Amino acid sequence: MCGVIGLIGTQNAAHEAFLSLVTLQHRGQDAAGIMSYSPAGFHQVKNLGLVESVFTKDNIQHLKGEMAVGHNRYSTVGTGDISDVQPLVMNYPFGIGMVHNGNIVNHGSLGEQLRSQSRRHLLTQSDTEVLLNLFAEGLTSSSSVHKPGLDFEQICYALQPLYSAVNGSFSVVTLIAGHGLVAFRDSNGLRPLVWGKKKSDVLPSGEAHMVASESVALNINGYEVVRSLKPGEVLFIDLEGNVHSRVIRAKEKRHCMFEWVYFASPESDIDDKPVYRTRFNLGKSLALQLKGEFKDRNIKPDMVVPVPESSRIAAIALSEELEIPYRELLIKNRYIKRTFILDTQDKRRRAVKLKLSPVPSELAGKKVLLIDDSIVRGTTSKKIIELVREAGAKEVYFVSTCPPVRHPCFYGVDFPDRKELVANEKNEKEIESHLGADAVIHQKPQGLVQSILNSQESSEENWTPCMACLDGKYPSDVSEGQGFSEKRKKDRKVQQSEG
Repeated sequence: MCGVIGLIGTQNAAHEAFLSLVTLQHRGQDAAGIMSYSPAGFHQVKNLGLVESVFTKDNIQHLKGEMAVGHNRYSTVGTGDISDVQPLVMNYPFGIGMVHNGNIVNHGSLGEQLRSQSRRHLLTQSDTEVLLNLFAEGLTSSSSVHKPGLDFEQICYALQPLYSAVNGSFSVVTLIAGHGLVAFRDSNGLRPLVWGKKKSDVLPSGEAHMVASESVALNINGYEVVRSLKPGEVLFIDLEGNVHSRVIRAKEKRHCMFEWVYFASPESDIDDKPVYRTRFNLGKSLALQLKGEFKDRNIKPDMVVPVPESSRIAAIALSEELEIPYRELLIKNRYIKRTFILDTQDKRRRAVKLKLSPVPSELAGKKVLLIDDSIVRGTTSKKIIELVREAGAKEVYFVSTCPPVRHPCFYGVDFPDRKELVANEKNEKEIESHLGADAVIHQKPQGLVQSILNSQESSEENWTPCMACLDGKYPSDVSEGQGFSEKRKKDRKVQQSEG
């Protein structure tokens, strides 16, 4: 679940890219990179680590040009080697620099096809390189059947085979040397991608453009949101500032529910649905559900305590609806990474105690209702319950704004193995026992769906977000998912041995 950005038509492209990546740091903390383009060619800085450790005042100044793409990496493919860090670049045709958020389920078979049929030697383990090569092949083919140069028709022609071959999620932003910025999104719109613009005198059109994973990345640089890209849509902004767009291949809209539940920043709108309001709705919906369950199970909490950070908004709503005092009694160390997106179980266990410190003076002797955004592997939840009990809590109830996660994700969230999931083949009582809680209660699926859809008052849309990790109903073929899961296990073993 990475963060991507692309800009065209601004004199400060690299600097704006840097600021935007800082606002998207929550989407990936493994690595970061920026590639710019000027008449002298491509310029690039990328490395392992957080944005502020990768970029300096000096190296940003070397990123010349009025176009740039940037990336924050959250690893779901590969071993964390620097060769997998984006942006990735290819010199032919034209010169292409690419960043990608998502996950290509069939990247293994596509990579083998590129090697055996197209005689392309892949240099990384990244599925982005597969997309890059497929796009390059399409552009080469389009140049042979269309007029010389590059126009929007050729780009659309080039992407047709990619949409036919690729199975998975992708939101892609691409620089094409001497021609402009291209962005495109998978047919279900699983991963977010938003487009914005602002006034600028660099391009003849008088406007600069940015495409990013979240609207917060546009806001920091003064871009006004135009809209989110549609499922299956390609957007091309040329060097004159002309905007071209077309839906290449659209399927059922299935935006990933986990964006609103956990990943996205609360300041952002994801596909025109405000994240903050959605999380507030999740808290209210869960509170209404809990009223009945509390009565049936004789549960009487003394306080509502959020698990920082992403459950805070829902906890406020839940507290107000249940009229139970809200207390922030798990103090977060802001310098510790998000534990969910760390790449091994051992790292997560070690990080929880460093990340959160309970307040014993306020927890002692209390019946505590802990609320978190979700329970996935259960590693973090179990440790938090232990910490609260050690701090003297009399009883600990754990509630989740998300329904039980019982199925693997193959679309960009790093749990491809169902055996890792605490809710796999367990009922609520068994989950309670495993986590060591006096009660564990999850949001109902309908409450999740309505919380997302009702977050925008003027909307009359009726669609179902992707909840494959909850119900096993995948919007695309995941038959190669098991092979992907096995490869991911091997990658993690390499990471652990090197760590």
